[in-house]
Amino acid sequence: MTIDGKVIIVTGASGGIGLATARLLGARGAQVVLAARNEPALQAAAAEISGSLAVKTDMRQAESIRALVESTLEHFGRVDCLVNNAGQDFNAPVKAIEPGDFRSILELNLIGPLEAMQAVIPLMRRQGSGAIVNVSSGTTKMVLTGSAGYSASKAALNHLSLVAREELASDGIAVSLIYPYITATDLEKNAIGADENSSAGPPSNIPPADPPEKVAAAILSLIESGQAELSLVPSRD
Repeated sequence: MTIDGKVIIVTGASGGIGLATARLLGARGAQVVLAARNEPALQAAAAEISGSLAVKTDMRQAESIRALVESTLEHFGRVDCLVNNAGQDFNAPVKAIEPGDFRSILELNLIGPLEAMQAVIPLMRRQGSGAIVNVSSGTTKMVLTGSAGYSASKAALNHLSLVAREELASDGIAVSLIYPYITATDLEKNAIGADENSSAGPPSNIPPADPPEKVAAAILSLIESGQAELSLVPSRD
């Protein structure tokens, strides 16, 4: 898919990977719809990105997701691409996972992306084309203590995405997955359980965190190519 002139929804666009992606897409000529709960940060981003639309959205609420897509249609008349980026980390050993916290993580990291996909698929089918990029996590390719709740939610998103890719290919809709590595965002800071379950930090022998702009460039590449998956996790070879 070419980017110029396309209408692209980016969730979690008030900071981190989402904001970096929105900036890059806007610079490439896309009409970007910025979705997030943090309205002041969202409005600041919209003021920066020419021609963008800010829509306050809670990705844990189905009606809010529907309103996001409806607002996009009212403003731009179509939806060409969805970047499901909104998410939250969850730090807890398995024995300490609170079911209520886990449900909250699943609502945001898995059910929200599903409902957003379901909202845009009929529109993309009518248009005869579309792209969906779901932001997963490199933790799904590792076994990291304390990450079970978060990585499980993202692993479920992986399988959901790959099956959707097969189901939607004949409609001209490309569903893709990006696996970011450790990224310099507030994901860890804003994690559920960050205070009581976080360790002293990652080991000192791992590569430094990627800037969110690196992930944004990879997301752009997926939109353009339509390939199934792209991992930014460094090889151990």
